[in-house]
Amino acid sequence: MRIAVLSDVHGNLPALDAVLAELAGERPDMVVSGGDVCAGPMPAAVLGRLLELSAALPMGWIMGNADREVIGAWDGALPADRDDPPARAARFAAARLDRRARDFLATFALTLAADGVRFCHGSPRSDTEILTAASSRHRVDAALAGVTEALTVHGHTHHQYDHDRIAGAGSVGMPYEGRAGAFWALVVDGRIDLRRTAYDLDAAATAIRATGYPDAEDLLSESLLSPMPRREALAVLEAMASG
Repeated sequence: MRIAVLSDVHGNLPALDAVLAELAGERPDMVVSGGDVCAGPMPAAVLGRLLELSAALPMGWIMGNADREVIGAWDGALPADRDDPPARAARFAAARLDRRARDFLATFALTLAADGVRFCHGSPRSDTEILTAASSRHRVDAALAGVTEALTVHGHTHHQYDHDRIAGAGSVGMPYEGRAGAFWALVVDGRIDLRRTAYDLDAAATAIRATGYPDAEDLLSESLLSPMPRREALAVLEAMASG
């Protein structure tokens, strides 16, 4: 079985479109959306594109922490005085989604299993748990306690890796890889193949800026146009995990 994993699109339509163009030649049997779909500059268009894909292929939808925050923003449940980047992204996305889209986001599952693989956002037990290529064996084993599948594939930390029993699918729209591109994965018969798709970053930057997204420059500078070094990104993530 061939399962494409598209995680952490974060409203980046140019990146998603580039991946979908490449995916058309891969003939997957199923697509898994790994969470954090809409929180970003082009939320409605990204969700619409994935829904179009789901009409053609079996698709599994996983809840990400940013998806939950978009729902909370739509419902008016985010604290009014919270003004960090995730909250701004959630409010921006919520203002551009209708009730039907909000309710669809609320149907996403915490995890799903297919062909002997467990798919999740942060970890099988939490969509906010931070697991990275540098995480200790102890932390990984604790996060996978009770998981019977041979491989767990997650998103959330926006970088790719492949270790024993666990792999990071990477981020389509906001990678922390130290290099530009749209990062995703293809799981073939239980084994992961990590992929990178190049796209026109200058054109994407112009389109992202035109949306009025409040943190467009940070997204572009840290992830797309001059990416933060991977080692630095992993250090920040591991500090957050232990903090």
